[in-house]
Amino acid sequence: MNKKTVIVGATTNTSRYAYLAAEMLTSYHHPIAPIGIKTGEVMGQTILNINDRPTISDVDTITMYIGPQHQAPYYEYLLSLQPKRIIFNPGTENPEFEKLVEESGVEAMEACTLVLLRSNQY
Repeated sequence: MNKKTVIVGATTNTSRYAYLAAEMLTSYHHPIAPIGIKTGEVMGQTILNINDRPTISDVDTITMYIGPQHQAPYYEYLLSLQPKRIIFNPGTENPEFEKLVEESGVEAMEACTLVLLRSNQY
């Protein structure tokens, strides 16, 4: 089943994990919605400006690629997308946000999106 995934911290920089996640999610046929503060395109999708709080529907997963020090302004917005789960990739772990996520009835996972995909656990 294809799981629409919002990539928070999307970038056109091919050496960043957020880019590799976009590439791998696309190759596994999961539709992506890249959002962040960078501009450009990734895997043919325009990176949406997170500060505009873009409307994104049918979100299954949000995968985090921004550090905890940058997450707080977006807590409410990200939860408003009504994901089934939020993946906190290495370096993005945030106990404060993870608690809010769980309290909203959304699964919070500390995991690596790339590993989950490669091991068929996505």
